[in-house]
Amino acid sequence: MDQAALKAFFEKDRYAKACGIQIDEMAPGRAVCSFEIEDHHLNAGHAVQGGAIFTLADFTFAVAANGEVENTVSLENQITFMHSTKGKRLIATAYKVSTARQMQFYQVDVTDELGKPIARMSVTGYTLKA
Repeated sequence: MDQAALKAFFEKDRYAKACGIQIDEMAPGRAVCSFEIEDHHLNAGHAVQGGAIFTLADFTFAVAANGEVENTVSLENQITFMHSTKGKRLIATAYKVSTARQMQFYQVDVTDELGKPIARMSVTGYTLKA
């Protein structure tokens, strides 16, 4: 799938759109996505909710993986939350680590615009047969 078609495909993701996630960069096996932190991203303690961070990381993985091999979905995710943010924007960068048959292995790093590491996700993706 070319980049324009891939971007058009992911712009139809209603949940990512509701979360305010945008695609900033994409290339086969790599993607950068982000969102401006808004009130609906915050938990009761006024920190960015872990689910919002997870969603950003998982979506970024999907853009990167499907930019290389179509029909790749998340099979297993492991996320480590490192810090809360003082910034106003979260940025996720996904890149391929390895491939084995129908399995794709990715790492996604989430930072804020200040460069502070917020979370790291390891993702095992699975490519569905067409």
